[in-house]
Amino acid sequence: MLALVGVVALLGAACQPQPPGPPSPDPTRAIVFKGLGAWWDVYDWSPTFTNNRQKFSLADVDRLAVDGVQTLYIQTATYRHPDVMLDRTLLRSIINRARAHGMRVVGWYLPEFNDVDFDLARLMAIAEFGFDGLGIDIESTANPDVAARSRNLITESAFMRGVYPNLPIAAIPVTPVIWEQLNRSWWPNFPYRDLVPYYDAWMPMAYWSYRFCSFSEWHDVYRYTYESVVRLRSLTGQTNLPVHPIGGEATPVACTSGTRQGQVPPATSNEDIFWMNAAMVDSGAMGGSIYDDATTPRSLYNAMQLFRRDLVK
Repeated sequence: MLALVGVVALLGAACQPQPPGPPSPDPTRAIVFKGLGAWWDVYDWSPTFTNNRQKFSLADVDRLAVDGVQTLYIQTATYRHPDVMLDRTLLRSIINRARAHGMRVVGWYLPEFNDVDFDLARLMAIAEFGFDGLGIDIESTANPDVAARSRNLITESAFMRGVYPNLPIAAIPVTPVIWEQLNRSWWPNFPYRDLVPYYDAWMPMAYWSYRFCSFSEWHDVYRYTYESVVRLRSLTGQTNLPVHPIGGEATPVACTSGTRQGQVPPATSNEDIFWMNAAMVDSGAMGGSIYDDATTPRSLYNAMQLFRRDLVK
């Protein structure tokens, strides 16, 4: 891995954040994020992080292949643990098993946007490990200074694109339905257009189950998914922006606040999958997924075959 000897020195002029220019998402690289995906976090697969109480094994990679999954998205590290990448030998086995089934594997990480070097060490570990792509989970408010948070996000994004120009990279932000309407204090003035040159695809977290608790008018799978896609395109200024919405959560928990406190949202159904796909088709989304695999009943994967896409085009 490249040594982090100071981000400013490493970035150089070529990697410094630049004003938005012509559309830069690469359609060829974006294909990595196309079609039906499945999500694993560190609680699902890492024996180091879970003290050998992880839910999944290599056999679950085989299961996903049987269920038609085209891309596995796997969290490789967490700010809660000092390792820049967890369980490398097992990760290599997961990648090899998935590729043997014709699946792609994307490594993802949730930066805090406090310490740029800390974040980049974990993002670079993914870039240099041989994954098919990188996903950057953009949601943390650990840095309370919103302007500094945005600057660090742009710096990290510019750095990763500058150092790894051919790496497929996806942004995984909170849906703009939340940031621009339902909770504008979460990340005001989010730099959508500044980030366009650095990302090949966008994967908004559009978890409709959360809307059940306080914003019931948005507990509409079609509307929430559709608006998550089209608003991203409007805010980035990219009418053809490659977007892969993430729905769910599949097995929601009881509301802890809001007008329905104590009530449990209904679990994701085949009907939800139908309407999510309808919104994806109508908005021209490139595919979709449900967060996450550990809470998704296997019976839903049959319905989620609708999310599969032709990976040649």
